[in-house]
Amino acid sequence: MKTHQQKMAAKKAVIDKRIAKADQERGVLILLKGPGKGKSSSALGTMARSVGHGKRCAVIQFVKGRMETGEFKFFKDHPQIDWHVMGHGFTWETQDKTQDIAAAEQAWALASKLLADDSYDLLVFDEMSYMFKYDYLPLAPVIEALSNRPAMQNVMITGRMMPSALEEIADTISLIKDEKHAFRQGVKAQAGIEF
Repeated sequence: MKTHQQKMAAKKAVIDKRIAKADQERGVLILLKGPGKGKSSSALGTMARSVGHGKRCAVIQFVKGRMETGEFKFFKDHPQIDWHVMGHGFTWETQDKTQDIAAAEQAWALASKLLADDSYDLLVFDEMSYMFKYDYLPLAPVIEALSNRPAMQNVMITGRMMPSALEEIADTISLIKDEKHAFRQGVKAQAGIEF
């Protein structure tokens, strides 16, 4: 029977081999998708980690409206972060497709500039996937800009569903599941948890 130390030494050998095989240095495209809570929170947590390493970051919120969320209040004045609230809220709130498309186009105009700017280390495109679900933006120019961005630039895109063409070029995809949610049990959304 193997001892704990022998098991851990064998495990370390396997992990060391994997680490040695990872020899590329480049930015990555990360998609955070699924029906569960925590996609934006995960992206912003990664951004906090990047800022901790002195990286320059930008956030574009494609859907969230003008309500001041806790994350906006916390990060908005940080010198390493450019924060852009570009949406007008969820489509069932706005009920104005023309306005939503115009907001999406403005957000994409800014996003495309950021994707060409090598001074940004991490870009977070929060709830961008809805732009494709509702046909507010064409996907082809986004794929092209993501594919041609600066070599070391990292990008995170959040949203429930991702187009397959976006998934094909992604480096990492995380699925956030929904097993249970307080809202369905009648608990109101609260500051610090949902916004």
